[in-house]
Amino acid sequence: MFKNIINLFFPPVCAGCHSFLISNENVICTLCRHNIPLTNHHLNPENEAFKKFYGRIPVEYASALLYFHKRGIVQELIHNLKYRGQEEIGTVLGTWYAEDLKNSIPIQSVDEIIPVPLHKRKRRERGYNQVTNFGRTLSRELNIEYNPNLLVRNVYSKTQSKKNLLNRSDGIEAIFDTSFTEKDHNKHFLLIDDVITTGSTLEACSHALLKIPGAKISIVCMAMAHS
Repeated sequence: MFKNIINLFFPPVCAGCHSFLISNENVICTLCRHNIPLTNHHLNPENEAFKKFYGRIPVEYASALLYFHKRGIVQELIHNLKYRGQEEIGTVLGTWYAEDLKNSIPIQSVDEIIPVPLHKRKRRERGYNQVTNFGRTLSRELNIEYNPNLLVRNVYSKTQSKKNLLNRSDGIEAIFDTSFTEKDHNKHFLLIDDVITTGSTLEACSHALLKIPGAKISIVCMAMAHS
């Protein structure tokens, strides 16, 4: 009843287009769900996300759920998730993508889901990691352990300085590291993030995880930048 009273004065709106949601809609309205650009990467093991990492890191599998266009629905979703505290978007996208990934053979061999971490200072400033709900939902739906502690970010930086570090070979090694033990050896890790852009952050994280003997890497993201 209390929720109904709140909704009466502050009716929920779509995280993609800000129109009012009707009773059977959750977070994203039906129109946005219909118009949202899907990649269908899960139908093609050698998709564009997988090819993005050719010659950079050895990946078992890579994919994203949505295409990210400037001023599009997906940009609005990610912005609301990342900067406006709408963490439920990660849950919705995780539930959505888990259905597609359940039949993926490479995903079936994954041992742990690893989120791209925030620096401790950045996490305090934002209050949460935007990929946490996405990862926990995939964990629950795919029955794969979620491990947010294996990969750590050593460097706090603003966006531009982070790009400068990632463009240097020494920067790649400096930003991320792993805290692993023998029990982490020979595992297949599913690295998750919000958006694949240049792929530099995911490459840096993968290099850190590949320090673990016998490690294998797959990558799944909510979206991928698309021209």
